[in-house]
Amino acid sequence: MIDFLRGKIAAREPEYVVVDVHGVGYRVFCSNPYVFGTKEEVDVTLYTHYHVREDAHLLFGFPTREEQVLFRQLIDVSGIGPKVALGILAGGKPETVVAAIQQENIAFLTKLPGIGKKTAQRLIFDLKEKLGKLTVTDHDLAVSFGLIDPQDEVGAQGVWGEVKQGLLALGYTDAEADRAWARIQPKIKDSDPADVIMKQALQALFQL
Repeated sequence: MIDFLRGKIAAREPEYVVVDVHGVGYRVFCSNPYVFGTKEEVDVTLYTHYHVREDAHLLFGFPTREEQVLFRQLIDVSGIGPKVALGILAGGKPETVVAAIQQENIAFLTKLPGIGKKTAQRLIFDLKEKLGKLTVTDHDLAVSFGLIDPQDEVGAQGVWGEVKQGLLALGYTDAEADRAWARIQPKIKDSDPADVIMKQALQALFQL
């Protein structure tokens, strides 16, 4: 299975991008081809799902691991194919879609492309418990989906708040900072100063 691709955007169409990976062009379908940036000379990373059907082998790509995971959960629901799943991701951020499913917000779900009332009810029935019971190994995904507030889990939350503001000032996003914290939190002591936590957070970000 192809889990991700890293390369340059060689072409862009309304429904897909072509990623040049060492001279091989991969056609990758995505919800928004322009989310990967417009500088063709810069390498980009796409998290992918390899989909096999009788008449075609298709690659679907996502800018974040969270979208990749949610896409795979969506297509496991009866009646939700890859095209509809892409439409759902185009219509809302992963954490917004997850929140709507957990809150049984049918009004929001039926506004998403290709989702009627019966399909919205099926999404809630099939995914509500799955999204609410992410495993420990999915901790960073739970943070990004808004199911866990990392600042509620730590004894040194005041120090982390200071470090997070520093990361945001460096240009990192809220989601990136929270994922970094989810990775380093088990190693952090309540007595660790901000500079120590900042160093570990930056090391974690380099590994994401």
